[in-house]
Amino acid sequence: MNDPDPFRSEVRAWLELNCPQSMRGMPRQGQSSEETVCWGGRRWVFASEDQRIWLERMAERGWTAPEWPREYAGGGLDHAQAKVLREELARVHARPPLASFGLSMLGPALLRFGSDEQKRRFLPPIVRGEIRWCQGYSEPGAGSDLASLQTRAEDRGDHYRVNGQKIWTSYADQADWIFCLVRTDPLAAKHEGIGFLLFDMESPGVSTRPITLISGSSPFCETFFDDVRVPKHQLVGEVNKGWDIAKYLLTHEREMISGLFGAGGAGQASVAEIACERIGLSHGRLADPGLRHDLARLAIDSEAFASTLERVVDEAKAGFGTGAASSLLKYQGTELNRQRHELLMAVGGAEALGWEGQRFSEGALARGWLRSKGSSIEGGTSEIQLNIIAKRLLGLPA
Repeated sequence: MNDPDPFRSEVRAWLELNCPQSMRGMPRQGQSSEETVCWGGRRWVFASEDQRIWLERMAERGWTAPEWPREYAGGGLDHAQAKVLREELARVHARPPLASFGLSMLGPALLRFGSDEQKRRFLPPIVRGEIRWCQGYSEPGAGSDLASLQTRAEDRGDHYRVNGQKIWTSYADQADWIFCLVRTDPLAAKHEGIGFLLFDMESPGVSTRPITLISGSSPFCETFFDDVRVPKHQLVGEVNKGWDIAKYLLTHEREMISGLFGAGGAGQASVAEIACERIGLSHGRLADPGLRHDLARLAIDSEAFASTLERVVDEAKAGFGTGAASSLLKYQGTELNRQRHELLMAVGGAEALGWEGQRFSEGALARGWLRSKGSSIEGGTSEIQLNIIAKRLLGLPA
């Protein structure tokens, strides 16, 4: 792109006309993610007409996946144009039109490893938010050591017969389809003999059971497969080469988690803004010097993280990939998320401990604080990320 200004003007004018006012600005305290974020899918019920309109308008331009090719319903933007779009969305505090594991994880893997038929079948519905995906990776005996997975896909001629169990499957009970790691050759070495399958969660033999967390909510599920029939053309990439896809997808999952938790959500108020509103100012500043120090440290660390995240994304778009840097982002992003929620609890004081009732926003602060503990585990534990950083970024001996 030679001159970014005309495109910026076009985006600015389009947003002014098409981004509903209710889809801009900070969510009210206590608003659930379902009210502020659209996950899409066959069973999705829009929280408002504006939420539906915002998704449809962005998807029509392909701007829910701005850098995907137009032939697969993406926006076809180059990296510089996509950056302008992100900046203009942030300028008007626009909420994301769609949150989707299809956008952040499966789509990039399909673009790299999928057949043309698979791209044409699955990518456009992801862009439009029509299919909600979940990830079938972890098993009861294969979490951090993911390659030990035992869910088996038996070759039955024109299809695979899948049997096994997954655990910690985020939103499996609400998902339409699953991208799933299975063992296609039980006699092969641990990192070989793995396949990457796509199948409908309404297939006979698929069942889910939510896992209730201490926060009271349940994004995670146990997922069971009993003689599930999966057509062979829904295998992505080469048979027995699914581990290569799994590793590639994991880097995108860690980027998603770090971006989601570390940089804070679009349109969200900062902890400092919340503190000023709840506690009030004395002589133009918060009276507690310890709290001021902690808020300043979080703000500085968050800015540094956002800059690092943007640099890594720029390098990835330039063809350098993210590799082990995704572990650094995932670890620091979840640490910042933990610190943010602990500060929110401190700012809220005794009121933050309220668990039920409108006065306490149904325990939003306490439930969010408890939920933040899980982000250091999902997508690979912090201990695993530190091991990767030590060996692959710092070059320390194993």
